[in-house]
Amino acid sequence: MNDNNSTTILIVPGLREDVPEHWQTLLAAQLPKVRSVPPLERDKLSLPARVEAIQHELEQIDGPVILVAHSAGVLMVAHWAARYSRPIKGALLATPPDLDAAWPANYPSPESLRANGWTPLPRLPLPFPSLVCASDDDHLASLEAVRELARDWEGCLVELGKVGHLNPASGYGEWPYAHELIQRLDS
Repeated sequence: MNDNNSTTILIVPGLREDVPEHWQTLLAAQLPKVRSVPPLERDKLSLPARVEAIQHELEQIDGPVILVAHSAGVLMVAHWAARYSRPIKGALLATPPDLDAAWPANYPSPESLRANGWTPLPRLPLPFPSLVCASDDDHLASLEAVRELARDWEGCLVELGKVGHLNPASGYGEWPYAHELIQRLDS
């Protein structure tokens, strides 16, 4: 990151929230200026509650911010950007799920997501630079679906290859490439 470490990284986890062996959790422990959106105490599927949690954390930060979101956290960032206006230096948006895809049984149903405000997903250009990271073999979104999101959000698509959903189940704890991507946003 830049030499004066003035940029704060705000970690926006997905629905599984704070998983100790997740790359976001490990990344947060390595960065000098970092905050994380805390887990919700209740209404865990409530998109409005999650967007308000992002806004609450941002209100605690002075100076430049880079958002680092994974999975459903990416969708939360898109909804936040459609509702709030605050300067953001950039966003690392890793493996967003496709709300139109058929997800495995252990994930929320399209009906429950709709009932909790996740759809429709904002598809307007994001008001800040973004790196949208896509996997070739993510069970929650096809590469083409993530390409479309990157195009709609006017983000830079970063194809990661076969990394699954970029989570511990896919073999990812440490993800060193995140540091390089954050540096690109912070330069």
